[in-house]
Amino acid sequence: MINQIREQRKARGLSQAALAERLDVSRQTVNAIETGRYDPSLTLAFKLADVFETSIEALFEPERKE
Repeated sequence: MINQIREQRKARGLSQAALAERLDVSRQTVNAIETGRYDPSLTLAFKLADVFETSIEALFEPERKE
């Protein structure tokens, strides 16, 4: 899955730790999501969309298989 979490976080001047605190997860979880090693649960995806005031679809898209 491709995501825009890092870009959205940096655009708002948030550190991984600050975002993690707002989401009630660890900084390592934020890092794993940003690097694509972890796909968040639907609940966490909704929290991310809420924090960034956007839709889940704007944050995540499936990788295209060519």
